[in-house]
Amino acid sequence: MKRRKAPSSAIRVQELFGLSRHPALAGGRVPLLIELLSPAHRPVQVTRDLPQFWRGSYAAVRSEMRGRYPRHPPGRTTLSQRRPRGSAKPRGS
Repeated sequence: MKRRKAPSSAIRVQELFGLSRHPALAGGRVPLLIELLSPAHRPVQVTRDLPQFWRGSYAAVRSEMRGRYPRHPPGRTTLSQRRPRGSAKPRGS
């Protein structure tokens, strides 16, 4: 029997700030497999439970990204606030 691949999407972590429910398909029955990307579009985490990611492993991902991407400050209040697009400091400032 051939196993089906789960529906998935790759998106930058910053684009999901403020999202408190995990995206799902088929009326909420099929959770979307989310590949979370860094500001450089490199994979940093894969999850099927976004709220648990914010409460759990986001702290480790955040500290790693803070060192690698100082121009893209990571959010602290990820569940309650969305970060506007293009919020990095302009070059030369």
